[in-house]
Amino acid sequence: MAEDRQIQVTVVGSSNVDITALMARLPGPGQTVLADSYQLTPGGKGANQALAAQLAGAATEFIGAVGRDEHSAIALGQLADAGVTLQRVARTEQPTGVAIISVDARAENSIAVISGANAGVDAALVRSAGALHGVLVLQGEIPADGISAAIAASSGRVVLNLAPVIPLRREDLLAANPLVVNEHEAFETLAQLDPQTAAGLQGRYRQLAEALLAQGVASVVITLGGDGCLVAEAGGSGTSSVHEVPALEVKAVDTTGAGDAFTGALAAKLAAGQPLLEAARFASRFAASTVQRPGAQASYPRDLSGI
Repeated sequence: MAEDRQIQVTVVGSSNVDITALMARLPGPGQTVLADSYQLTPGGKGANQALAAQLAGAATEFIGAVGRDEHSAIALGQLADAGVTLQRVARTEQPTGVAIISVDARAENSIAVISGANAGVDAALVRSAGALHGVLVLQGEIPADGISAAIAASSGRVVLNLAPVIPLRREDLLAANPLVVNEHEAFETLAQLDPQTAAGLQGRYRQLAEALLAQGVASVVITLGGDGCLVAEAGGSGTSSVHEVPALEVKAVDTTGAGDAFTGALAAKLAAGQPLLEAARFASRFAASTVQRPGAQASYPRDLSGI
């Protein structure tokens, strides 16, 4: 493994093989739609975020689990090519995780995930990895006790992308700085902390962010797709600041993995010492560049000169 002091971002999370079907429209319940083509590509929120962090300039380590199958090489291939440290990725008897993705002509998608080996990224596996270094990035595609163990093993800043939203201990939610969620996940997360307040705030993004800060979360980034993101930070004496970061206007081809690109790029810039708002502006540009090309990891920019 690379020397610990060289690691700027550590991502503990999921890695998958994405089976992506391209079609004119997404099927409704009980419908069959003929797809134009399909692809097998690397994915998983954790692996996507690790690649994005590495490509955005941070020396990155990925810790997760894959199976002893042919899919494992696909799942880890682009991370290895980009130089992400992979020595603490576990090989398990469970198959490598798979995501089944449908993408329509408007670049909208639907995703079904089979966890496979990712379900084994639990407290025991994370503890066996030892100390974690740099900015720690976590998502909701691994068991909750794995998230708790990772937070306990890290002395760095925690970027928690609670996607999907899973039940977590209150202290783990409050360790996030920032909590990165989309508009739906922000509501579901607040419902864990304060269900009574959450009941009246669905769809009210600024109020959701402020309510999460009031619960003790140090900072919140709510991603809003083509509308950009909202960045909220707690200040002294109960004050807070909320800023809107508009998205670049681009023609979207495929939005798969764009949120992961945002989170990974955000962590990279936080690791470089940038303030959260500045990091979010860069992450928004980074993510916008990915939706103009098909795929998840394959769409991530290798040249940052235009970002």
